[in-house]
This record gives sequence, structure tokens and C-alpha cells, in this order.
Amino acid sequence: MDIKITKSPTTRINEVDFDNLPFGRTFTDHIFVCEYYDGEWHNPRIEPFHNSTSTPGTMALHYGQAIFEGMKASIDDNGTPLLFRPERHAHRMNVSAARMCMPEFPEDLFVDALSKLVYIDQNWIPKEKGSALYIRPTMIATDEFFGVKPSQSYKFFIFTGPVGPYYTKPVRLWAETTYIRAAQGGTGFAKAAGNYAGALYPAKLAQDRGFDQLLWLDAKEFKYIQESGTMNVFFVINGVTITPPLSGTILDGVTRDCILEILRSEGKPVEEYAITIDEVVQAHKDGTLQEAFGAGTAAVVSHVADIGYKDMVMTLPPVSERKIGTYVKSVIDGLRAGTVTDKWGWIVPVQVEELVG
Repeated sequence: MDIKITKSPTTRINEVDFDNLPFGRTFTDHIFVCEYYDGEWHNPRIEPFHNSTSTPGTMALHYGQAIFEGMKASIDDNGTPLLFRPERHAHRMNVSAARMCMPEFPEDLFVDALSKLVYIDQNWIPKEKGSALYIRPTMIATDEFFGVKPSQSYKFFIFTGPVGPYYTKPVRLWAETTYIRAAQGGTGFAKAAGNYAGALYPAKLAQDRGFDQLLWLDAKEFKYIQESGTMNVFFVINGVTITPPLSGTILDGVTRDCILEILRSEGKPVEEYAITIDEVVQAHKDGTLQEAFGAGTAAVVSHVADIGYKDMVMTLPPVSERKIGTYVKSVIDGLRAGTVTDKWGWIVPVQVEELVG
């Protein structure tokens, strides 16, 4: 499908302080939009960024058919914009769409739209270390109806914004033993809006205790570790890097997959299994809990300073002693900056000037 492009006659980039970027509050000059009706996607276009209008009956507001992705674009020393594994994000969005009874979006159109949008707004990509152009593909139900059934119409859009680091220091996690994020057979593996809404209240309770985010446990026994509030989670115990498996209750994180690939390609011991909170507690008591870190597009890698569980707080070794988390972050950051050789083929340079003028 051809993408119609209408460029903004003005820019707001001069209003932005790139040395002080709050995460998620600044948007660029353009947006990609496409609508679904009569069983097909129609009118893909890039146009000046604008607010959307909707009626009170818009189904996404009532029944939660809303999904999204989180991605980043960076820029190399030659000024070429770089995308990071866009095809995997396109595929994951369609996995979410299928679970939420929404239409799949053509993956080739997803990547094409993304490339053109990032190329047009490439001047917004921050050059500061730890910063990037955050990308938010989104799909929502748009039928005007308040009956419980799948919508017949949808809007897909992509907008972007420059961001600084998501977490500026190691995080403190609270292992939640009352509330749950996901159960087997649910929507935990989908990047669905409702998953995040249901987590806000227990996260607030954890923050009231002095913690930054949650460490989610399973819905049945509150025993098996799932993921953190905005990240997949890893532990390094006695030299082995461990992460929970993809069991249908956690997100198939792109950064998670990268970390596993990086470590395995270098022969470092890695295991995916249903690790328990009791195992983490025992490793801390034994002195073999060397690291814990979260992994996600927004945070990339975020070291965990403390883990609160019931009546105890486990303090982890200083970041200066953490080899695994620090190393994989440096590799991913280097790939995004174009300073590390991309032997996995994850980086996609954006070169579409002849198509966007």
C-alpha cells in the first residue's frame, strides 16, 4: 500500500530542551494513521501531528480493545537513523492483536510506515547518551457501540517523541503477594492497555512503601517470578543468568530475547526456567545472588538495587560489581549507536529519502 505523505509546514523542535527530556511528554511533528473497515486497511498516511477526536461510544473506551508497542530509533555518527528489530515488533503487535480479537496489521506496511515516519522526523532523534526517539505504534477499536462484541472498525497509528533514560538509577522492586498481573490463559503475553491499567494500584502501594516498581509473582501460589512492572527480569546466581520462561503470562520482550542471544552467542551460562522467589531469597542468604536487572525497550537494562519481600529487603551488590547486566547494556547501547558490530542483523538503517522528498 502506498503511503500518502503530508508534511507539517512548521516544526516545534525549537521548543524542546534536549538536555532535559522528560520521558513520554514530548511529541514530534508527524504521525502515521491508517483505518480498518469493511474487512480491510485503508488510507495509510503520514500527516502533521494532531489530536484525535472520538465519541463517548468509542468501543476502545468501554471494552479495552487497545494494544500498543514500544520501540526506539537512534542515530549513528554518520547521521543515519537506525531502527532496532522493527520486524519483530511488527510480529509481536499482531500476536497481541490476535489475542484481543483485533485485525492484524500488515507487517511490511508497519516497517515501511515506521521507516518513513522516522526519516521525516529524524532531526528529533536525541544524540545524548541514554536518549533516543521513542516510537509508539497503537491500535484501538473505533466502532460507536456499547454492546460487548469485537469492533468492526479500528484505527492504527504511530507517533514518536524524544526521550531521556527511563530509570536514572537502580530500581527497588517489591515482590507482590496480594495482587496479580496475569494468569494462565489470560492476556499477560499481549501488550494490551488493560494489563497496565490493572497494575497501577498495586504499583502505587509499592511506591508508598518506598519501592519503584513491582516484582510480579504467579497468580496461583505467589511463588514463581513472572516479570517486573515495565520489564522482563533477570537474575545472576552463582555465575548463571536466569530468567522466567515464556509461559503465556509474561511479555515476549524484544530486549529479553536480545540479552539471551548475546549471552548464548558468547557461551555464557543462561537458563530459562520457573525461578521461585524462595530461590532468590536463599541465594541472597548464601551470598550467591550477584545481580538482578530488568530489561525492556524503555529501560534497556535497569539494575535492581533492592528487592522487598514480605518482611525482608534484599540489597544487591553495587553496580560496579555487576558484569552481566552492565555488559549486555553496553552491547545493546552500542548496537543502537552503530559502534558495536551487528552480527545478529538487528539494526535496520533508515534510508528512504527518495520516497519522502
